[in-house]
Amino acid sequence: MTINRISRNERLSGAVTFKDLVFLSGQVPDEGQDVATQTHEVLAKVDALLAQAGSDKDHLLNATIYLKDIGAGFAPMNQVWAAWLSPGMAPTRTTLQAELARPTVLVEISVIAARK
Repeated sequence: MTINRISRNERLSGAVTFKDLVFLSGQVPDEGQDVATQTHEVLAKVDALLAQAGSDKDHLLNATIYLKDIGAGFAPMNQVWAAWLSPGMAPTRTTLQAELARPTVLVEISVIAARK
C-alpha cells in the first residue's frame, strides 16, 4: 500500500493520500483581517491541496473547523463555507473554539475527502 505525502516539510504534510482517501492538515490563512476573509483564503488552500491529491470539495467526507472565537466567528465563517460548498454536497462537520497557533489566525480547517 502506497502512502503519498503532498506539500511536505520536516514537520508535516499538507495532504496525505492512502488508497482512495485524502487527509488534509489544518489549513490556516497567511493574512486576512477578519474571519470571512481568512475563511476564503483557507478554502482556496483546501481547493488547491485537494486538486493536487486528485479530489475536490464535492468529494469531502468530513471537515473540522477551528475558530479562535466561536461567538464572533461562527456566522461569518458559515456564510463563506455555505457559499463555497456545492449544493447537496456538505460533508459531516465539527466546529469548535480553539486557541490557534498564531494570534492573528482566526480560523483553521482540516478535511478528509475521497479521491475522484
